[in-house]
Amino acid sequence: MKGITHVIAVELKLIMRDPMSAFFALAFPGVLLWVKMRTGAPLPGGLPVIDATVPMLSVFVIGLAGLVILPATLAQYRERRVLRRLRATPASSPMLFGAQWAAHMLLAVLGTVLLIVIGLAAYGLTAPANAAIVLLAWILGALSLGSIGLLIGALVPSGRTATVIGLSVFFPMVFTSGAMIPREVTSGSMRAIGDLTPMAPVVQAIRDGWAGNAMSPVTLGVMVAISIVAGGAAVRAFRW
Repeated sequence: MKGITHVIAVELKLIMRDPMSAFFALAFPGVLLWVKMRTGAPLPGGLPVIDATVPMLSVFVIGLAGLVILPATLAQYRERRVLRRLRATPASSPMLFGAQWAAHMLLAVLGTVLLIVIGLAAYGLTAPANAAIVLLAWILGALSLGSIGLLIGALVPSGRTATVIGLSVFFPMVFTSGAMIPREVTSGSMRAIGDLTPMAPVVQAIRDGWAGNAMSPVTLGVMVAISIVAGGAAVRAFRW
């Protein structure tokens, strides 16, 4: 246990030393929040923009860490032959995946906490009505999106290619799932497309918890299923 904790701490430190990763996971969501609060109008039903935007952008942070930064890290390790050296140690692929997932999701935790602090301090963010559901939805979202990122990292040979693929997966999801534009103001066709993405149930579950609504069993099941299928496929497809 002590060994894996040390590995996670080292990996998180390495991620934080990368200026691009640190900026886009920690600072950029705050910039997006500022822009939205300057340009946004109250949503249908009178919901304050801030109470929709912070939950949405928290999924943006999870997706960025899990779908873009995580697979790029794994692919860079393969490209630089770090994985070959790790293969000579007692480390297994599930252990490697667990450490990488935990380190990158800790980065997402920091980004989410910063969003909440800014929202509370500057824009009067309302505290979540059901913090337990928000936390559960956040963790399941991190597992499902992170598992997809691990699958990309398990298959792609280079860091640059992993970044391109990750961004190609990330941005369409962000703009159609409701993680960037509130679903209340998007067209029916965009919502229908967004519903097919793995990010949509994460957005819905976190927003439901924040508003005090119960999490849909279907939403819960989808996130669990994605985690199991993508995570299992990543372990099977992984090559040192």
